[in-house]
Amino acid sequence: MDRTVSDVLKTPVVGHDEPAWASWPDEALLDLPMCDLHLGLKGGFLEQPITELTRELEERRLLFRPHFWLSNEWFTPDGVPGIAIPFYLAHPRLAKLELAQMLEVEGGTTEWCLRILRHEAGHAIENAYKIRRRKTRQQTFGKSSQQYPLYYSPRPYSRSFVRHLDLWYAQSHPDEDFAETFAVWLTPESLWEERYRGWPVLKKLRYVDGLMNNLQGIPPSVTTHEEIDPLPNLKKTLREHYERKRRHYGIEHRSQYDPDLKRLFSHLPNHATRPSAATFLNRFRREVRRKVASWTGEYQYTIDQVLEDMIRRCRELNLRVPVAEEQAKLDFTILLTVHTMNFLRSGRHRVAL
Repeated sequence: MDRTVSDVLKTPVVGHDEPAWASWPDEALLDLPMCDLHLGLKGGFLEQPITELTRELEERRLLFRPHFWLSNEWFTPDGVPGIAIPFYLAHPRLAKLELAQMLEVEGGTTEWCLRILRHEAGHAIENAYKIRRRKTRQQTFGKSSQQYPLYYSPRPYSRSFVRHLDLWYAQSHPDEDFAETFAVWLTPESLWEERYRGWPVLKKLRYVDGLMNNLQGIPPSVTTHEEIDPLPNLKKTLREHYERKRRHYGIEHRSQYDPDLKRLFSHLPNHATRPSAATFLNRFRREVRRKVASWTGEYQYTIDQVLEDMIRRCRELNLRVPVAEEQAKLDFTILLTVHTMNFLRSGRHRVAL
């Protein structure tokens, strides 16, 4: 899945007057309270993925239909058969701000958005039919009462979990395991029987398949349209929202690499015609990741988190490669190894929930 493009940035909102804040610079927009955005779900990027999710549920002959509302992030509240969608997907100007603040737009392509919607639909359908209370569900996935961790350390090569969202999200909690398994089951042409043949997780997929077949034509027992933390109720400013979000995901720490990156690469005018450091690192990203993994004994996904941060900083600082590529490759491999070990010792390699 390509995260470098974002459909929402290119999808205008139709049928509504353009809000005044759409032309504001970032600094002015950040001081706007979220409740003053006055956004809706219709007329923009979100219409297509929501319609597609509804179609997929219809094709499975399920009567369940989640309701949707805008909030500050993706989530499905306990006991509510509906899905909260982050506000920035409702308007391209806000998606642009999200990109500037978080360096990516989560769910910003139709494919990515659908992946998340299918996952959240897994939570919502559990709420709609009170599936978590079933003993067979608890025996297959574990109990929902298990406390959610602040962080989790995934096992990338485990065959006991499906692979749907990034970072092996199914491994974080039994509820996420169910939602991810449901998402794989719901995805058209996922060929899950073939893809997961011989894996222990196939038992979970077959359980979901049988359960959903039994729910065909049965109306949900929970039909509330309650909305938790809807956008009109959020009084904090966008600046406050992003300060909290950046702290949670550790983006504020990325500048720690700057001194070493500036020693290895250059931002001086006389090197302006040299190759971009970010492009250079992306070109041999897989090679250096594998090499550092073999030296440190750590999973490549862990190393890739450090590498991704360093590449982004190179791009933001407009750094250039001032020496021969082979020398730069060797020097950077050593640098990445050092920072990977520091990253692991700090405990920040665990994935934040």
